[in-house]
Amino acid sequence: MTGLLVRRAEPADFPAVARLTVAAYEADGQLKDEDGYGVVLADVSTRATSGEVLVAVDEATGAVLGSVTFVLPGTPFAELSGPGEAEFRMLAVDPATQGRGVGAALVRACVDRATELDCVAVVICVRAGMAASAHRLYERFGFVRFAEKDWSPFTGVDLLGLRLELPRG
Repeated sequence: MTGLLVRRAEPADFPAVARLTVAAYEADGQLKDEDGYGVVLADVSTRATSGEVLVAVDEATGAVLGSVTFVLPGTPFAELSGPGEAEFRMLAVDPATQGRGVGAALVRACVDRATELDCVAVVICVRAGMAASAHRLYERFGFVRFAEKDWSPFTGVDLLGLRLELPRG
């Protein structure tokens, strides 16, 4: 998508990131019967202290269209990553701007960041019932199911592990 800039979030972006992340998760049905996860999603400043919160911004308007949190193993928001792996979480695109390539730009930024850091792979987890469009996005990048990383934070929420091997050297 032209006119889209992906950069590290600044504190002035945090309210927009909080709003769009909660809105995206609600629109996808991921906050139904969830107790407290919306609060975690909205707490962008905490995420920014333990990972890299990236935003996709419309260059013409300056509007924040999407965000993602990139983390390394051993940090507070890392759930799956092991030695040599990077992970991203909380990928969200403002429901009003979906279909413009924002999600793909954010995934690309995470893969590029992991490559810069000489990681061997990027791992993520997706909710088993997540929209098919999200699964297709990850497949286009080459993420494959990695059942060893499947887990469930609590009853009724099944998360599937996906992994993307990164080229070496």
